[in-house]
Formats: sequence, structure tokens, C-alpha cells
Amino acid sequence: MIDSSRRTVLTTGAAAAATAAAPQVFAQAPQTSVPQGAPAGAKTGYYEKGNVRIRYTEIGTGFPLLATPGGGLNSRIAVWANAVINIPEEFKNDFRVITMDQRNATGGESTGPVPVDDPWGAFADDQLGVMDHLGISRFFFFGNCIGGPFAMKLMERAPQRVVAAILSQPVGHNPAKPDYMYDAGKTVWAKELRERKPDVSMETIEKYLHNLYRVRPDFVYSVSRDFAKSCHTPMLVLPDDIVAHPLVASVDVASLCPNAEITVFPWKEPADLKARTINRARTFLKRQQTA
Repeated sequence: MIDSSRRTVLTTGAAAAATAAAPQVFAQAPQTSVPQGAPAGAKTGYYEKGNVRIRYTEIGTGFPLLATPGGGLNSRIAVWANAVINIPEEFKNDFRVITMDQRNATGGESTGPVPVDDPWGAFADDQLGVMDHLGISRFFFFGNCIGGPFAMKLMERAPQRVVAAILSQPVGHNPAKPDYMYDAGKTVWAKELRERKPDVSMETIEKYLHNLYRVRPDFVYSVSRDFAKSCHTPMLVLPDDIVAHPLVASVDVASLCPNAEITVFPWKEPADLKARTINRARTFLKRQQTA
């Protein structure tokens, strides 16, 4: 038998040991707070495969909508807060919206190797991996900025899974400044990446950027025009006309893809025109659910 005073000492000691160990356990637990830029109530999770780890959030119910934010190679959840259309916030009552930090985006929490040999394919693999992880087979896709090339690569890689896509202000090759995307990646993203991953050589980064933007210096970089002509996935293009989002890229997508539509340009102002454009995007996706 243990007397009461000894029992008290043992209980107190056990509690103290548990308290001391608790910070180590909590430090290893997955993040549960809502990332910056995600709507209140969004759920955060991680998809892992080998040495790739992708942070994603989801909110809402209904047909799944995978949405990738802008920001070029720094495409991450936080960007939505200042996007022209904040998709998770705008569409959370219409669809099950999933979004993610892209691999190695500065300020995000998704990490992995720098995939020199197939950079666009690696992005598609990450995106499809998240959907597989969530048990989602077929889904809508909304791609802003660099999400334009993402969308086209996804439709090439998994044509039966992408039910419909919206390409908003898509990145594309600008004949007036053909190396703009390559140079931007080298001067901004590459510098930040090397601060976080000094083991990644500048030679590796230059090869990666070359294969992203110089191997196919035309159209939307990630796929060929021949593929675009054969792609029958319903699409809606919301055009832009800045250096990184040349109007010609949007027009080419709408012209080449058999089932593509395009909105008026410009559409971001005035406010009532922007609101009508957002509603057209919502209606476009809902129409595909019943098609």
C-alpha cells in the first residue's frame, strides 16, 4: 500500500513531468491556425509525399474548386487577401474551395526539391496530390496569374479530372519582353529561395527557370498550341494586359481552345462591371455542374 503523503508526491511529480514534456509534443503537432489570407473558418492541412510537403486550406461545401493564387513562383495562400478576386472568400458559399501554397513559394509553408527536369509537371503533380489526399476525383479549377499555365498543364495531365477551368489574368509569353518572367524569377524568387535553401545552387535555379520559361517561349509556357487546339475542357478567360499577363495570351487561349469563352476587357473597373464578371464566373462554373 502507498500512504497518502507518498501518493501525493508521486502524483505531483507525474504532473510536473507531463507539463515539462508538453511543449515538445505541441511543437510537433500540425498547424491548426488559419493562414494569413484564408477566410475565417478555413481548415488547414498538409499533403506529404516523399520530400514534398504542401500546405493547403479548404472552406465551404459543394462541388470541389481548386484555386491557385497569383504571385508567380511565390503563389501562396496569403496572396488571396489582396487579389482582384479573393476566391476562397468570394466562393466559399458556392463550392468546396481548396487552395494551397505552391512548392517553395516565399512566405508559404510548402517545400520540396527544385524540379529542374519537369517544373510545370511537378506543380501539376503537387496539385493533383492534394486532391488525391482529400479523396477528390473531379473538380473545377480557378487559376490566377501563374494559375493560367497551371490550368493548362492540369488539363493536359489529367483531362478527365478538370471539369471546367477559369483562367484569370493568365501569365503568358510577352513578345515585347520575352525574358520578363525568367528575369523576375531570377532577381526576386531565386534570391529569396537561396536565403532559405543555400544548398540549392544558382546553376540549378537557372536551369529550372530556363525550363519554365525558355524551353517553350510562346503562349502560356506550360503546354503547346497544338494541345490547346485539342483541349475541349470548358474554360472562361478573364483577360489582363500587363507585362506578366499580356492580353495576347488571353486572346490566344480563347481563340485556340474549342470550348473557351472570354469576358470583356477591361473588367476590373468600375465596381459594378467587376461584380458582374465575378457573377459570370460563378454562373459559368455552376452551369458545368449540370452540363
